[in-house]
Parts: sequence; C-alpha cells; structure tokens
Amino acid sequence: MNDEERENVSSQWEFILLGFSDQPHLEMLLFMVFLVLYILNLVGNLAIIMVLWLDPSLHTPMYFFLSNLSFLDLCYTTSIIPQMLVNFQSTHKSITWAGCVAQLYISLSLGCTECLLLVVMAYDRYVAICQPLRYMTIMSRRLCRQMVGTVWLSGFGNSIVQTILTVQLPRCGRNRVNHFFCEMPALIRLACIDTSANEAEAFAVSVIFLLVPLGLILVSYGYIVSAVMRIGSAKGRLKAFNTCTSHLAVVSLFYGTAIFMYLQPPSSYSQDQGKMASLFYGIIAPVLNSLIYTLRNKEVHRALRRLLGRLFCCKKT
Repeated sequence: MNDEERENVSSQWEFILLGFSDQPHLEMLLFMVFLVLYILNLVGNLAIIMVLWLDPSLHTPMYFFLSNLSFLDLCYTTSIIPQMLVNFQSTHKSITWAGCVAQLYISLSLGCTECLLLVVMAYDRYVAICQPLRYMTIMSRRLCRQMVGTVWLSGFGNSIVQTILTVQLPRCGRNRVNHFFCEMPALIRLACIDTSANEAEAFAVSVIFLLVPLGLILVSYGYIVSAVMRIGSAKGRLKAFNTCTSHLAVVSLFYGTAIFMYLQPPSSYSQDQGKMASLFYGIIAPVLNSLIYTLRNKEVHRALRRLLGRLFCCKKT
C-alpha cells in the first residue's frame, strides 16, 4: 500500500482537527489557558452541584434546575476540552471517526438541552414572581422532574437526527476539520456535494431550538417586568430583579454566541469567527456560568461558605 492509499484509508477512520495549528508558537500558552479554564469549570460546577444537593435550604425548584445546568455545563466542556489538550501536545492532531461522531452527538445534544433548560428556568422565575402564592403548588417536584426529563430527551433525540444527517455526507477523502472539535458547521464544510438541503434543515432546527426558546424567555421576562413594576417598594422591586439577574446573564452569554454560530449557513461565515464563537459558548461561557451563580447568588454564596466552614471544622477536629 502506497502513501496515497494509506492517506485515503486514514481519512475514512479519523479526522485531523486543525484548531489553532496555524499558530504553533501559541500552543503551549493555549494549553495552559484551556487547562486552567477546564479546572475552573470542574471546580465551579462541581461545587454548585455539591452545595445544592447537600444544603436542604436549597432544595427548591430554582436550584434543582440550576444543578441540572451545572451538570450540563460540566459534561459539555468535558466532551471538548480533554481532546483539545491532547492535540495541543501532539504533532498529529487527530480524532478517530467514532470519537468525532461521539463528540458531535454529545455537544449537539447538550447544546439543544441547554436551550430548552434555560426556558424552563425562565418559566420558574415567571411563576415565582407573577404567582408567588401558588409557586410551590404549580412547581411541584413531579412537574419539575417531568420538565427536566422532557428537556434532556428532546435535546438528545434531536441530536440523533442532526448527527446522522451530518456524518453521512460524502467527504471524498476530506478529513481536515478547520476547528478545535467536531462541530456540525465545520463538518458540513467537508462535504464534496451540494449541502444546501442540510444547511436549510440545520437552519430550521436552529430556529426551533434557538429563536423559539429565546422568544419564550423574552415573553416570560415581559410578564416578570410588568409584575415587578407593580411592587410598591423600591427594595421589593430590587429583590425581585436580583432573583433574575443571574439567569439573564447566562441567557445573554449563551444565546448571543449560539445564534451567531448557527443562524447562518456554514458556507457564509468566517471559520475563524466560527471557532471564536464556539470557543466562547462552549468553553468560556460554562466557566462564567458557575462564577455568575456563585458570586451573584447570595443564597448559593452563603451555602458554599457554610459547607466550606463545616469541612474545615471537621478537619480541625
């Protein structure tokens, strides 16, 4: 078997993730930056999950949804960053075909799930502020579990279709992905046939999972703002708004970059812009989410301090 034949066989079973290989002098710096970000993400989201499950005062619908968001962010970054770190230290920046498909499926699933989970969290805030007396009745434990289960099933179910449609495109031996992980727009660009139908289908799904959820979130906050403005005291209005600021910040971070990434045909945007957008919502945003909820949410902040206090007291004794 000659070199060309070996390359053709290799292209069928692996992908080359170009990532930031055009800037090799920065790879060690990028390795350290992404390693630190990943550690911060692990520590931040694991701390939130631990605190929310161990502190009985936080066993409420809002924090149940937050624990799901933290777990989701943890899984999302874990599906991307370890492979990136390996490739930074390797001259052959490859990923197996199966690994690429798994990465595509998991990242798509978790992205779609987060779109829907943020809607559920907005609905929770709507009920809490607009119908406070009926909050615990409406947001029962059973309903919360049903909504979260539906969100996860919808995200992973939709991703099956998207993944199959993407990986079955003929590539004619192309396997060099100009990205740092296997993302749908980057893989569609490898196809050696007209991908207009795939791009149209991906755009339609993006509208369903991005614009429709964002519209529902905006409607929820429209009702919330209306209800808050009817509160007589300025202190009461500020307290009500404070319960929503963390969620609004997360929504802005996630939807802003995701809409930029997916609501345009893969053939029409700069690949460097696409990589930066993915870098932000796939890696930086999850880290910021954990910081937002630990630093801005006073209840989580206090619960975390109580937990750390108990841990240090146990060590001393």
